[in-house]
Amino acid sequence: MTSITAPPCALPQSEQENLIEKLEIFKIQGKDKRGCTILRIIGKNFPARVLNVEALKKYLEDVIFPSLRETPFSMVYVNTGVSRSDNFPGISALRSIYEAIPVKIRENLDSIYFLHPGFQSRLFLATFGRLIFPGPGGWYWKVRYVNRLEFLWENVRRKDIEIPEYVYEEEEEMEYRPPTMDYGMESDHPRLYGSSILDCTVSTYSTRGIA
Repeated sequence: MTSITAPPCALPQSEQENLIEKLEIFKIQGKDKRGCTILRIIGKNFPARVLNVEALKKYLEDVIFPSLRETPFSMVYVNTGVSRSDNFPGISALRSIYEAIPVKIRENLDSIYFLHPGFQSRLFLATFGRLIFPGPGGWYWKVRYVNRLEFLWENVRRKDIEIPEYVYEEEEEMEYRPPTMDYGMESDHPRLYGSSILDCTVSTYSTRGIA
């Protein structure tokens, strides 16, 4: 069995699936303004240290995929408060999960709204996105970085999706920080960073991020 983070004492698979459900990591909610079903993912809730790939794939296959198989959908990934040591599943795990997604569902994905990406997340996707989510129509090209909630509401109906309270608190704190990124929505990954920056991040993520 491929482990996401090689936890010291893994839970039985059935308990892991129950934990995923209890934490509401994945939730299908309403539609965006393009009429696509929304799959909301809360990154902070993902307990990478106690989950393995097989339990996660089984949960997605049984609970999430049946609702997405016949309809276009968009993904809202909430990155607020994510810790790479606690919530990051690893490069090999992400690739394995992606490959297990039925082709029809992959093709039905319209957009990925990546809320509060942070600089490290941007660097990671710029470096490894095309490897994890390959192909000319791969999910890497569908990512839209959303720096503030106000820009998410331009594409997603506010009343159709639940956003944790700590996300709003983070937004309030951001008002008092000097901006380090342009506000708005961005998607042109290769142009965000120079090649020298990408080169210096590969060794860091390849040794610490691979499960």
